[in-house]
Amino acid sequence: MKLGKESRYAIEGLVVLAKNPFGTTMHLRDIADAGGVPQNFLAKIFQKLKRANIVASSRGAVRGYALARRAGAINVRDILLAVEGSDTFDHCFFWSDRCAQAAPCPMHIHWKRVRQTIAALMERTTVADLARLTYGTKRPDPSDTDEAADLAFNMTNPDHGTVGASHL
Repeated sequence: MKLGKESRYAIEGLVVLAKNPFGTTMHLRDIADAGGVPQNFLAKIFQKLKRANIVASSRGAVRGYALARRAGAINVRDILLAVEGSDTFDHCFFWSDRCAQAAPCPMHIHWKRVRQTIAALMERTTVADLARLTYGTKRPDPSDTDEAADLAFNMTNPDHGTVGASHL
């Protein structure tokens, strides 16, 4: 399981949309600028998100993109599946080119558990959570046991830190 810039840019763009009232349409240029994302790359990513019914596009006087569903109904797992593909959570982190259920690598049983935990965490974390952490509230209290909030904060604030093994 390796995530590319596409996933990061998708999340950045969706968080920008989520800070506005539901149904607000924004020009792609404005989304890209606010998220610090290359506009041409974001256009390709948003096409994938449109096919997955995560964003809606509009033409005419109010041309641009809006969230297709409320931010609280869009989870990170759906975004990753739309951008990275349906097998995103299937690949082995250690030996992705040769590890499978039929021919497992030495770490297979451990990675399988970790992978399931990560997938569940991504399913619990919504775009609304990420927007709230990015634009609203302060960083979650370290004593808070909400792993999704900590992970969401670290995903949207890469200079602050990385997700550590304690979250897995």
